[in-house]
Amino acid sequence: MQFHFKENQVEASLQFGNLVISGDEQYGYRPYELLISSIAGCSGLVFKRIVTKQRLEIESLVIEAEVERNKNEANRVEKITLHFKVRGQNLNEKKLQRNLEISRKHCAMIRSVENSIEIVEQLSINQ
Repeated sequence: MQFHFKENQVEASLQFGNLVISGDEQYGYRPYELLISSIAGCSGLVFKRIVTKQRLEIESLVIEAEVERNKNEANRVEKITLHFKVRGQNLNEKKLQRNLEISRKHCAMIRSVENSIEIVEQLSINQ
């Protein structure tokens, strides 16, 4: 990865193209948005992989993220709540909850921040 610094932004040259990062949302993605996206994306991908292997009939998966930041400590991210909204047929809530626990153990992004950011996962099922 390479990062090129410009006046109001940093441009990362990545495998699928360039990513523009800025503290000002007018110029690019804000760093905290990328942090939350990485955690939610990783967790969701691992969860989806587990569910797919079990051949559960999921029609859709949406993750809503809520973030708590501490303004007194450089707007530090202190807590992330990931609300997994699953829709499908014949879904077993206990099995999905267990899958969520397993996915947490296998998500590199959650494991990387688990001692510094509180991560809470919630599950709701719509059949």
